This record gives sequence, C-alpha cells and structure tokens, in this order.
Amino acid sequence: MGAAALLASVAVQAAPVPSQMIERPAAKLQWLDKVTARTSTFTMKVGETKAMSSLRITLRACRENPPIETPESAAFLEVTEIKPGEQAEQVFSGWMFASSPALSAMENPIYDVWVLGCEQ
Repeated sequence: MGAAALLASVAVQAAPVPSQMIERPAAKLQWLDKVTARTSTFTMKVGETKAMSSLRITLRACRENPPIETPESAAFLEVTEIKPGEQAEQVFSGWMFASSPALSAMENPIYDVWVLGCEQ
C-alpha cells in the first residue's frame, strides 16, 4: 500500500498546474483599413508606439500561456485616433486576446486592430 500511495503522489505532482501567463517583450499585431482593404502585419515591442494612418497604437504588455497549457496570447493596447483639426481621442484601452478577437475588440468604423500573438 505504501508503494501505491507513493505512485499516486508522483502522478499528482506530474500533472500540469495552471500558472500565471508569461510576460513577453513584443507582440505581433494586424491592422486593417476597411475603406481601402489594406492590411499590415507588424511586430511591436512593449512600450513602443506605432503610427498606422490616423491611429497611434501603443503596446503596454504582452502575455501568453505556458507551452503546457491551451495556447493563448493577450496584449494590452492603447489606441488613439488623431483626426486633422481635431483633438486626439482614445478609441481603445484594454486587453485583446488572440484566440477571441471579438471578445475585446476596438470599435472603429474605419480601422481594425487585433493581436496575432506574443513574440520573444
């Protein structure tokens, strides 16, 4: 009975345990101009701001699940729109998820931005 208890103990320790997401230094994003149907895929580093037409996209964080868990990447983005002759307006601030882009999407009549994944 002692060997069975030891074997059960080892089996429990070997099972994957849910853990915190891993911080990554960069994210791969995709941008779409709905008027022209122009798309662009690009990589940003955390803290970087990129201008895409009238949008200014700032990546604040990118995290992903460890390899032993279900694949998921999430990026915290701040998106500001700058229209000529108008004051800059923040159009999105929050987490976007690669596996569920519609869960937390930027709502804009002209542009879409979504997360493809985190990068090393």
